Amino acid sequence: MDETPLSQHERRVLAEIEDALREDASLERRLRTMRRGGLGHAVRKGPEHGPGEGRTRKGSHGVRGRLAALGVTLLGMSTLALLVLAVATGEPALTWAFAAAWVLTLSCLLRLVVRWSRRLASRSSGSP
Repeated sequence: MDETPLSQHERRVLAEIEDALREDASLERRLRTMRRGGLGHAVRKGPEHGPGEGRTRKGSHGVRGRLAALGVTLLGMSTLALLVLAVATGEPALTWAFAAAWVLTLSCLLRLVVRWSRRLASRSSGSP
């Protein structure tokens, strides 16, 4: 592909535009949160990095969220198993174990829902 080099004036204008865009914190936040999965998040290049030396750090929001959801799912299944055992045997210890597991499951589920709703709200408004 034949590319013509930019003139000095064009490079200066382009640098001014890039500087103005870097100063926009909400735009930077939205661009940073656009990438999902294993693509990683862009890390801002400082003056010590050259033009082609951008670094990325691996994004872990998706992995942590999936692990938390898996943990709540497993906790819910064990709570259900404790409920069935407590009803079938009538043991007070199993009833108390079910009650404790139920509270733990609900609190973890509530935490996941709050995290999900905050992430959803930040995507729609552009704030963290």
